[in-house]
Amino acid sequence: MADPKGFLKNDREVATRRPVDERVRDWDEVYPDGIGRALLPIINTQASRCMDCGIPFCHQGCPLGNIIPEWNDLVWRDDWEGASERLHATNNFPEFTGRLCPAPCETACVLGINQNPVTIKNVEVSIIDKAWESGFVRPQAPEWLSGRTVAVVGSGPAGLAAAQQLTRAGHTVAVYERADKVGGLLRYGIPEFKMEKKHLDRRLAQMKREGTVFRTGVEVGEGNLTGERLRERYDAVVLAIGATQARDLPVPGRELAGIHQAMEFLPQANRAAVGEQVEGQIMATDKHVVIIGGGDTGADCLGTSIRHGAASITQLEIMPQPTESRPDGQPWPTYPMIFRVSSAHEEGGERVYAVSTQEFLGDDAGNVRALRIVDVVFEDGKLTEIEGSEREIPADLVLFAMGFTGPEQPGLVEQLGVDLDERGNVARDNDYMTSVSGVFSAGDCGRGQSLIVWAIAEGRAAAAAVDTFLTGSTALPAPIPPTARPLVV
Repeated sequence: MADPKGFLKNDREVATRRPVDERVRDWDEVYPDGIGRALLPIINTQASRCMDCGIPFCHQGCPLGNIIPEWNDLVWRDDWEGASERLHATNNFPEFTGRLCPAPCETACVLGINQNPVTIKNVEVSIIDKAWESGFVRPQAPEWLSGRTVAVVGSGPAGLAAAQQLTRAGHTVAVYERADKVGGLLRYGIPEFKMEKKHLDRRLAQMKREGTVFRTGVEVGEGNLTGERLRERYDAVVLAIGATQARDLPVPGRELAGIHQAMEFLPQANRAAVGEQVEGQIMATDKHVVIIGGGDTGADCLGTSIRHGAASITQLEIMPQPTESRPDGQPWPTYPMIFRVSSAHEEGGERVYAVSTQEFLGDDAGNVRALRIVDVVFEDGKLTEIEGSEREIPADLVLFAMGFTGPEQPGLVEQLGVDLDERGNVARDNDYMTSVSGVFSAGDCGRGQSLIVWAIAEGRAAAAAVDTFLTGSTALPAPIPPTARPLVV
């Protein structure tokens, strides 16, 4: 363990973000010189707070099974290369999770029973940023090739994790991505101020040097590359297409101009933020913006709208405002639904809870001008509108950030003929195999909309299953079966 008295001597301390009035003027990450560098002066002390737990529940809280106490101890001892090795043993992309994961490991931390938990996420991102800076992260090309080929469809975190593991196992792997660049929602769904794309690009460069082939701008399931052709061309196929079917809100006025899905708005903003020209870009400048949905995607829309220079921003959430401490029904070590303030929420906007949208109101030109909302209460297992609480709020731009209902089924999914579960996700067995032999499913398309840490865990586990299918055995780690349900989140 680290310092035996570290948790007694030191309190929790996190990195300081840049001043709001500075960071809203650019698209850089909200931490000075990047979060890893910002944390270095305090991170050894924070790592020392890791206790000598009889049972480290952080392992179970993390879907990847990260060996957290070990790399905390190595950081405290200033062995950064050793810490990097232990971190990479369970996580292909700690620079992504260290910035984007909500850290269920921390809410499962034993210290968190009666104190502030260890800053596990901050230690993680410090390790990987230090590792890149010090040259500890190197390509791991296979020593031999198996002669087997694998197609991975989708280049989000699940697809990338599966591809890297299978490439290192000696298989020839091609990753297909329908967008013009690799990364999925990591590139076009996550704003620069949360994760600059240089972190993604240098990991992709490592994967290319290892032998993974990326084919962008290819819509598998259209043209000559049908599902049948894909199966003929490759020995195995991994579906990592995500859950990209956005949830809609079919209320009166939905057809008005100025109402968009978050994933229409954010990808354009991400492209513009890195200097690309975007024709017809949806802009929030000088507009009254209403964001429907109180989760992370809504916060991303909020931070983006602030940087556009919106006149006002209101974020609506249908559920009541969470409490600031653990609810009685969500005891340690579960992941509690508590009131959280993201970096975007620090920057501005108003959050309104327990409201439902009744109607979109338009002007004579067919543009949205307002929303009619009503207060709601959750009782007897359903939401009930409160009579007399109806009111209008101005809106020139409305963004839906209400999550996703599952994978897109027309095209590849239908052509492959894979079975779907009761929620519309791609069904699979405990070996990640779909109903079609040789076709596997990993990430959100199989488990439904979830966390980045689950996507990486599933990508790694699916890779082990594919390797076993192709060769009869595997040396790749398999973190979780797809039927597992998280203890937290």
